Amino acid sequence: MNLVIKNANLLGNNLVDIKIQNEKIKEIGKDLYNDQYEVFDADGKIVIPGGVDVHTHFTLDLGKYIAVDDFYTGSVAAAHGGTTTIVDHISFGNRGTSVSDMVNKYHIKADGNAIIDYSFHGAIQEVNDIILDEFESLYNEGIVSTKIYTTYGGKIDDSSILKVLQKAKEVGTVVCVHCENDGMILELRDQAQKAGHNEPIYHAYTRPDVTEAEAINRLSYLSELAGDPTLYIVHTSTEAGLNEIKAARARGLKNIHCETCTQYLLLDESKLIDGGNSEGIKYICAPPLRKKSDNEALWEGIIKGDVEVVATDHCPFFYEKEKLPFKDDFYSCPGGIPGVEERVELILTEGMKRGISMERLIEVLVENPAKIFGMYPKKGILSPGSDADIVILEEKPYTITQSNRHSKVDYTTYEGFASDFKVNTVLSRGQFLIKNNDYVANKGQGKFIKRIFK
Repeated sequence: MNLVIKNANLLGNNLVDIKIQNEKIKEIGKDLYNDQYEVFDADGKIVIPGGVDVHTHFTLDLGKYIAVDDFYTGSVAAAHGGTTTIVDHISFGNRGTSVSDMVNKYHIKADGNAIIDYSFHGAIQEVNDIILDEFESLYNEGIVSTKIYTTYGGKIDDSSILKVLQKAKEVGTVVCVHCENDGMILELRDQAQKAGHNEPIYHAYTRPDVTEAEAINRLSYLSELAGDPTLYIVHTSTEAGLNEIKAARARGLKNIHCETCTQYLLLDESKLIDGGNSEGIKYICAPPLRKKSDNEALWEGIIKGDVEVVATDHCPFFYEKEKLPFKDDFYSCPGGIPGVEERVELILTEGMKRGISMERLIEVLVENPAKIFGMYPKKGILSPGSDADIVILEEKPYTITQSNRHSKVDYTTYEGFASDFKVNTVLSRGQFLIKNNDYVANKGQGKFIKRIFK
């Protein structure tokens, strides 16, 4: 489609026209439309680049439970919230399964279903020569990042982590890490269970901030020993954890990156108590919701540039049939919450109330994740030559509620939150997904992104 979006208020600062040709932005300027182009009038509404969420879990298989959004329903929800690109953290598969095999299975899940563009992070639960040898072939296929855990059944020990980091340094792979101290958590959970503490708030009490901070500290020193490969700390949730990242940078690490998520900026552990166990169980995720002081520290991290990315960790499970039955036994509740639809609108709303510029917020929502994970400038910016991934926002206050959500899940984590912005129109590579609030996408029009570092 050859298209001109006229009267586009670029980041709320500059009224321009955007010319689109062959899925790319061809030109940004004044009075660009002519008879050869279809014209869409943005009517002065704010225009931003399509959101980039580099932490989702579509169809994540936990064994007993599977995240309820697949690549169709999850991408529909993402698009309605102004996100046009995701990088999904894949499942492990059975022990002995290669990362390449799991990536191939995810290609089958996504191809023909996703309406937005997508890529995958690898996932490593055991380290051997075969797994390490895959790094280069996966990198050449555009899978330039992988994930490891320091907790859960798929965790790897420090010697294996060091091997992964050393190989990543050699190849150029980004290593994403879920940082929590497994031993601390297991002991605290055992103590709480023996004392009869099964209510949701003990999910937070048994995973205190030191469990995150210790693991980040350990990973930073392992990374230093490995020669400073690109280390990406996912879902940083605490002031203590952020301080460890800052300390590592002060020691000289240049390639350690900090992600937080919407929930660690907008929600706190009172959600696990208010409304009783039946409400609190909705918010079981790991890391758990933290204290208000942690929220504030992370916002300050965004302002100062210490926090580089806001993602979602979107991993939804049905409330009525999969979470509520465990309101009095949080240990058995599947961990994960929805959020892929709310991220852009709510972070812009809250961030701008705090005096943070739209430009800075777009950096953490769009530009930085695209840069860190090998998609920039194809994604992450409105510039000639970039993909025409464009979101048009109305400055139209409204209330987020389950009735206006698009995920398959039966609740929203942000029920009752007020947003100052409403996604009106979304384009992916110049094709309309949502047009003046009407959903017009075709299932499967999203494409796999072969990521690369130049």
